[in-house]
Amino acid sequence: MQIEVNIPSLLRDCVGGRRQVTADGATLDVALAQLWNTYPLLRHHLYQENGRTRQHVLIFYNGENIALLERQDIPLQRGDRLDIVQNVSGG
Repeated sequence: MQIEVNIPSLLRDCVGGRRQVTADGATLDVALAQLWNTYPLLRHHLYQENGRTRQHVLIFYNGENIALLERQDIPLQRGDRLDIVQNVSGG
């Protein structure tokens, strides 16, 4: 099953300038692994070395923050999507 992944403008250079990409997998965790293998630079910008998302990054699966999910082996369904949100601050 394919899942649509919306990429914020600050990270589009990690995916060849595209606003949206797809990832394949039967479950969310498999699709995420495929996404990180395809776009390793994107993973580098989203995750710390310890595997946790960076403080300024939120990833939503169908509107729900994946950091708050009890598990990520959720079967994917047609129309599912991931939204990556990168907080930007300034002074």
